[in-house]
Amino acid sequence: MKKTDKTAMIAIIFIILTSIVYAAGTQDEAKALVKSAIAYSKVNGMSKTLEEINNPKGQFTKGDLYIFAYDMHGYCVAHGFSKKLIGAHLFNMKDPDGKLYVQERIEIAKTKGSGWQDYKFTNPTTNKIENKTAYIEKVGDIILGSGVYKQ
Repeated sequence: MKKTDKTAMIAIIFIILTSIVYAAGTQDEAKALVKSAIAYSKVNGMSKTLEEINNPKGQFTKGDLYIFAYDMHGYCVAHGFSKKLIGAHLFNMKDPDGKLYVQERIEIAKTKGSGWQDYKFTNPTTNKIENKTAYIEKVGDIILGSGVYKQ
């Protein structure tokens, strides 16, 4: 086998293995992750739940799926992907298209209690801005959510 053939074969194997390891989550899995965090909060309390969400190796981070949490004023109180967002007031945060997605999230929580929303965000497995749909649910005065990146 030529060296270029071996290199190509290694590259193909790497791509296959990488796609298996970083398989994108589904909408059902995102919603189930939120429901799991809600169940955890009922047993352990919200404070402990937020700690677990912030643990990148914890039970609420799975590949490109993770839980995020906001209060009803737009403060990020936990985030499974970006620690730098924790504690930030993101009420006026816009996605690259100018969508005020945190305000929309709060409105869904206030009016419906739960639901889906579309926006753009950085995918932790590709580090690229991608289209995302997230399921959010209000638990007391906290909004828990998880989303999937649309391919």
